[in-house]
Amino acid sequence: MTERILLSWSGGKESALSLYEIQQNRNYEVAALLTTVTEVYDRVSMHGIRRVLLEQQAASLGYPLEKVFISSGTSQEDYGKRMGEALLKYASRGVLSVAFGDIFLEDVRKYREDNLARIGMKGFFPLWGKNSPELARTFIKLGFKAVITCIDSYLLDKTFAGRTFDEYFLGELPPQVDPCGENGEFHSFVYDGPIFRDRVSHTTGEIVLRENRFYYCDIVPVPVFAPLERI
Repeated sequence: MTERILLSWSGGKESALSLYEIQQNRNYEVAALLTTVTEVYDRVSMHGIRRVLLEQQAASLGYPLEKVFISSGTSQEDYGKRMGEALLKYASRGVLSVAFGDIFLEDVRKYREDNLARIGMKGFFPLWGKNSPELARTFIKLGFKAVITCIDSYLLDKTFAGRTFDEYFLGELPPQVDPCGENGEFHSFVYDGPIFRDRVSHTTGEIVLRENRFYYCDIVPVPVFAPLERI
């Protein structure tokens, strides 16, 4: 019997690769994509992706999008309350598992599993324990396309923001930086690949420094106009 699950969706690489893995597994069916959006910026938390692009991703993927709005600098208590409300809504419909794109951070996995257990849900980690460099190369080989939206300036130079996630990018990463950015070294926006029906049109915009640490590259949506009908 196929189990319906939620997928924690950031709009980045690991989310996309997790969805790809889930689609190859007939035991699971994604009920919706679950994303936190920072209200004041109207963007995906940490990744800095505009909500409109997030919605275009979901439309191209063909899944409902469940947005959990949080305030900037929200407390753990408030975050837990808002996320819990969204999760309980799905639990009441028989959706009792949430998939995450985590690869190897034990403390993050435990945090997720403990919070889910409190409301009778469980976590599913399709990428867990896999080799990070191999995952990065697999993502590229499968034909996924992504752009770097955020970098931690303590670990990477500003010039990495706004770049395409490809073999050249991987080859220039410092040795201490995980190829998938698992430790928060960088975040991304996926706009095309084998799970998408249509490419998400965009262009790169201004690069700004936030919190005196993180460089964000604005990803700007490009309107797609339907061809004019002949009279």
